[in-house]
Amino acid sequence: MRFSPHSVAAVYKQAVAEYPVECCGIVTGRADVQRVHPLINIQDRLHAEDPQTNPRDSRNAYAVDRKEVERIICESARANETVLAFYHSHIDCDAYFSQMDKEVQTVFGEPEFPDAVHVVVSVREGKIHEIKGYRWDGTKQDFVNVEVL
Repeated sequence: MRFSPHSVAAVYKQAVAEYPVECCGIVTGRADVQRVHPLINIQDRLHAEDPQTNPRDSRNAYAVDRKEVERIICESARANETVLAFYHSHIDCDAYFSQMDKEVQTVFGEPEFPDAVHVVVSVREGKIHEIKGYRWDGTKQDFVNVEVL
C-alpha cells in the first residue's frame, strides 16, 4: 500500500499541527481512493485520570477512543472501503515501530487488521523528519518495514 499524495499531505499537516503531541488516525479506501480520518489522542486524559496505569503522556504515547475507531470502520465498510493503514507520529525521535506499538496493535499474538500498514511519522522540532511503514508478516510473526511513498 502506497500513500497517495493527498494522504501524505493530510497526515503531515496533522502531525505538524499537533506537535508536540503524538497524532494518530486511520486511512481507509480502495485501490483508487484513500480517505484520512484523524483521531484525537486521548493519552493525556488517561494519564490525568490514572497516572499509575497510564504513566506516559501524549509526547510519547497515544490512545484512541475505540468507539470512534469502530464508527470509522463501520462507515468505511458501508462505503465498500477497507482499512488501509493506521498512523501515528513519534515526537523528536525516529519513525520506528516500537515494542509498545507492536503490543498495542496485536491481540492474541496477531493484529486485528493484518493487511493494514502501520505508518509512523517522525516529527522533530515541529518539522517532518521521516515516514516509515510496517506490515504484519505472518511467517515471521512480526511487523516488517514496507514502502509507503
